[in-house]
Formats: sequence, structure tokens, C-alpha cells
Amino acid sequence: MGKQGRKRLVSYALFLAALFQCRFLAFAILDPLDFLALQLIRKSMNDLPGSSFFASWDFTSDPCNFTGVYCESDKVIALNLGDPRAGFPGLTGRLDTAIGKLSALTEFSLVPGRVFGSLPMSISRLENLRVLAITRNFISGDIPASLGRLRRLKTLDLSYNRLTGKIPRSIGTLPELTNVLLCHNNLSGSVPPFLSQALTRLDLKRNALTSSLPNSFSPSLQFLSLSWNQLSGPVDSVLSRLDQLSFLDLSFNRFTGPIPDRIFSFPLTNLHLQRNSFYGPVQPGDQVKISTVDLSHNMLSGRISPMFSTVQNLYLNHNRFTGQVPDSLVDRLLSASLQTLYLQHNFLTGIGINPTAEIPQSTSLCIQYNCMVPPVQTPCPLKFETQKTRPTSLCNEWKG
Repeated sequence: MGKQGRKRLVSYALFLAALFQCRFLAFAILDPLDFLALQLIRKSMNDLPGSSFFASWDFTSDPCNFTGVYCESDKVIALNLGDPRAGFPGLTGRLDTAIGKLSALTEFSLVPGRVFGSLPMSISRLENLRVLAITRNFISGDIPASLGRLRRLKTLDLSYNRLTGKIPRSIGTLPELTNVLLCHNNLSGSVPPFLSQALTRLDLKRNALTSSLPNSFSPSLQFLSLSWNQLSGPVDSVLSRLDQLSFLDLSFNRFTGPIPDRIFSFPLTNLHLQRNSFYGPVQPGDQVKISTVDLSHNMLSGRISPMFSTVQNLYLNHNRFTGQVPDSLVDRLLSASLQTLYLQHNFLTGIGINPTAEIPQSTSLCIQYNCMVPPVQTPCPLKFETQKTRPTSLCNEWKG
């Protein structure tokens, strides 16, 4: 081989060496602790049949190019496990305690799948964490009280799992929380005070929570759902301060006392207070602009307020309302502006509808089982509502 050929060979060898070194550094740049943590997390989980999430997790290449792994400098800052697209199979296995070694992690999510076992206590070491979202899996056991160390946490979503035990009071002290979703679990005990002045969404529905509500909900709340629990006691003092609410659902509980009139002036789109033991009159101070109002299955009494005529879907059935149905409600119903009007199972004595009036097909009216003969026959939602009129003896007894 000539001198020129040897030079070319040496140059090519140096090029290959440099290329190999660059490739080696590209994946070796990741912090060794983070590299090891990702390996342990991978070993503890697998794709469910039909999922290919882990296909890119080849540890002979740069982990920062793995699906769901996001790096900054030499650290993993976000880890999103599982394919977030609706209907895609998720992951199975357990969440390894090595998650706590990703010290720079600011976001961790695990999308729907079949991951089981308890929530690793080591998550509490991730002091930079802002988003913790592990939803629609089979995570069981208690919520670690040590999560209260995550002082920068903004979103906590552990919904649709199998968590048990109490909601730790330490979580309520987190100062930057904006979203808390613990719905669809088996949590028990009371609702702790949530002190964050930034909290906008609190969803605790479908648990086994008991006791009364704390008086320390932040007035910044816009979404509050506590339905399908066993909560009790009055709510007027709590709700009166939450004037930023756009959605409120306290249905299927054991709440008592009056419904504060002020709540009907809040910027709500949906108000669900059904299936409780609220009592007393309901008299909004102005026209109600809430799209759906459900106060059914309580012990509310007095006359129905004409201020409800601007509601689109109004459920007042199974209460103790008396008197005449306001004409304004009837007018709005006949013009199809009021789409649903359920007044069955009350003590109402009259409604101004001509027997020949045509009820718009787009509306739904039910007025059975009151202290009057319904002037029109309309289909009601429950098939067993066979009695058209409440017995006279019961009407007279209520008047007395």
C-alpha cells in the first residue's frame, strides 16, 4: 500500500473513532442514576398485548430518545408512560421504587392500563415534581402521607384506581395545587382542608368519604365534584364563599340544611344537588342562568320560583313543593326554551297548560303524582310512575 493509501486509511480510522465516540457520548451523557432508574422501571413493566410503547426503549441507544422520556442536559425531567391515545392498550406490571431516583423529574404520568401494586413511597423524594398523574390502573393501598413533601406539585391525579384509606391532610397543605383528582377509588374518612389559594378543580366523586365538609375550601375553586359519597351536614356556609364555581356536583350524599340562594348567581353551567336531604324553600334573587339545575329527591318546600324559567333543564321532582307552577315556566316550556321540566312527586295544585296545547317534541315534561289532575298526558322517565295524582288524603294532610 502506498503512502497516500496509508494516509487515507488512517484518516478513515480516525473518522470512525470520532463517530463512535460521539455516539457513545450521545447516550452516555445521561446521568448514571437516571440511566439505572429507567432500566429498573422498564424491567418492572411490560406492554399489554397490542401495545408497542416500549419498542423504542433500547438501552444501547440514547434513553433521551425513548418514547415518553424527556431530558434536559443530563437529567430526565418528564416521564410519560403508556400510549395516551384513547382506546390503546396500556402497560402492566408494577411501578418500581426507582422512580424516586429521577431527581430532576417535574412531570410523571401513567396512562390507562393494568399496572398494579401500591404507590411507591419514593415518589415523595421528587421535590421538583409539578405533575403526578397515575390514572385508570389498578394501583391499591394508601396514598402516602409523605406526598405532602412535594411542595411544588400543581396537579395530583390518582383517579380511577383502587386506592383505600384516608386522604392525607398533608396533601391539603400543598401550596401550589391547582388540580386534585382522586375520584373513582375506595377512599374513606373525611375531606381534608385544601389550603392552596390556586386550587381550581377538586374531584373526589365515587369514594366512601364521610363526615361534613371543611370550611377551608379556596374561593378560587371552579370545579367541585363530591358526588356518590356518604358526606353529611349543612353546606350553606361552605358554598356561599365559592363564587367562582362553574360546575358543582354534591349529588348522592347525605347533606342537610338549606340551599343558599346566593349559589344561583354563581357562574355555574351545571348544578347537581339531587339525592340528598336538603330542606326549606328555594328562592333565587334573580333569573337563574345555569343551564342544568337538578334539585330532585330532597325535602325542599314552598312555592317554585319563577326565576327558574331561564333554566334549560330543571329537575325539581320528588320534593315537597306546593302551589301553582309559575306561568313563566310553562311559557318557556311551550316555546321549547325550557327543554326538561320534571315536577313529579310534589304537592303542586295547578299548572296553566291548556289540554289542547301541543308540547314540543324536543321538550320533556313530567307532572305526575301531585295534588292536581294533569291537564296533559306526557311520558315520564320512570315506568313505575303509574299513579297520575297524589291521593287527596295525603294532600289534605300536607296542607294541615
